[in-house]
Amino acid sequence: MQSWEWGEFKLATTGWQPQRLAFERDGQIVAMASLGVRKVGFLKVMYVSKGPALDYSDTDLFNEVITALENRAKQQRAIWLKIDPDVILATGLPDSNEDTTDTTGTVIKQSLEKRGWQFSDSQVQFRNTINIDLTQSEDDILMGMSGNTRRKVRTAEKKDVTIRLATVEDLPILYDLYQITGERDEFLTRPFDYYQRAWQKFMEADLAHALIAEFEGQPIAHVILFHFGQKCWYFYGASSNEERNRMPNYALQWEAMKWAKSQGYTIYDMWGAPDVFDENDHMWGVFQFKQGFRGTIVRHIGAWDYAPSQLLYKGYTEVMPRILNLMRR
Repeated sequence: MQSWEWGEFKLATTGWQPQRLAFERDGQIVAMASLGVRKVGFLKVMYVSKGPALDYSDTDLFNEVITALENRAKQQRAIWLKIDPDVILATGLPDSNEDTTDTTGTVIKQSLEKRGWQFSDSQVQFRNTINIDLTQSEDDILMGMSGNTRRKVRTAEKKDVTIRLATVEDLPILYDLYQITGERDEFLTRPFDYYQRAWQKFMEADLAHALIAEFEGQPIAHVILFHFGQKCWYFYGASSNEERNRMPNYALQWEAMKWAKSQGYTIYDMWGAPDVFDENDHMWGVFQFKQGFRGTIVRHIGAWDYAPSQLLYKGYTEVMPRILNLMRR
């Protein structure tokens, strides 16, 4: 989401104007930020999605970049500036034997608090996720899964599920399956043009990879992976209402991991885990599915807002949600 392509995609589909910043030391680029900007009347809101990109263990660099972003927010009369960097706060389930605090994340969180930034309840991207270590051998990854998940991966193979690479010509199939899944699981899906631009442009830029599961030549499920740097994300997934007993989603995940490993990626990010690890969380069912692959639960510092004017910020964050709720109704 800090890539050039993501900035272009958001500009074309949702009107967020990208401003790209590079920070240099001694002629070398040491940090970057793709900053999305939208007008709200004569004012603006600003968002650095999953950024800025820098070495967060370098506290001097972090403070220099954050100061520059704060100054830009003031100069451009922003109501708020939001960041939600991939900075790890802890790993493992909270309050468990695996719960391990990350020193860098703790320092960054405390620094933001001291600077007057506010933790945001408006988490645009997932705060938490599950990562699979792809530096392991395929055998170790497979054997590390829960017995139930491993059995379901093999069930798909036994029940004649086949996996093939999807191309841009398959975009209507990908969209149809995604719509079916949205209706079944009750989540919002956008018009075809939105996904066509997202999937096609990223596939053409070699930043996305799609796999389709089929039974007797009929598409029954798919995954769409985004990949950048050393990481591959399971970004979209969908399935039909038929042949679900053949466990195509499990086969797709395993195939996706093997593909990502073969391409040299070191982390497979399953893109999303609950904010609160409780059975009442709306993501609990999806989380149980992902947890069966036995990756590491990663908890990030989340989204933080900087408000040059507390009065404007309070008005926007309290009044706008009411307006949006009225629009939804």
